[in-house]
Amino acid sequence: MAIERTFSIIKPDAVKKNVIGGVTQKLEAGGLRVVASRMVRLTEAQAKAFYAVHKERPFYKDLVAFMTEGPVVVQVLEGENAILKNREIMGATNPEKADAGTIRKEFGTNIERNAVHGSDAPETAAAEIAFFFSGAELATLER
Repeated sequence: MAIERTFSIIKPDAVKKNVIGGVTQKLEAGGLRVVASRMVRLTEAQAKAFYAVHKERPFYKDLVAFMTEGPVVVQVLEGENAILKNREIMGATNPEKADAGTIRKEFGTNIERNAVHGSDAPETAAAEIAFFFSGAELATLER
C-alpha cells in the first residue's frame, strides 16, 4: 500500500466544542500521522477561494459564512492510503447517516456543521495542502 498525504480541516463547530484533541485522536488511532497542523481564522476571501469548486451550488454562501465564523485547524495527514482512510474515519457527510465511531457521528451536528473536511482525491489533496502549507512546513517523519 502506498504512503500518501491528505488534507484535513477541523471546522469551526468542532473547534468551538473544544474537540480538536478528540478528532486528532481518532485520526491517529486510525493509522494517520499529523505532519503539519495550525489553527487559522479564514478570511472571507480565503474561504471563497478554497471552496470555489462549489461557487455555483446553493449552499456556497452559507458554507463560506460558516467557515469564517471562527477558527479552524488545518492539517496534513500521512499514512497508507491516507485519503481513503481519512474519509472512512470522518464518516458520511451527514452525521445522521455516519457510522458509529466516526468523527462526524460523534462530533458533527448536521450536514452543514459536520466537524471536519477531508480531501477526496490525490489531486484535490495536493491542491488543498498547497493552499495552506509550503513544502518547508511539512514534517518528514520516520516510520
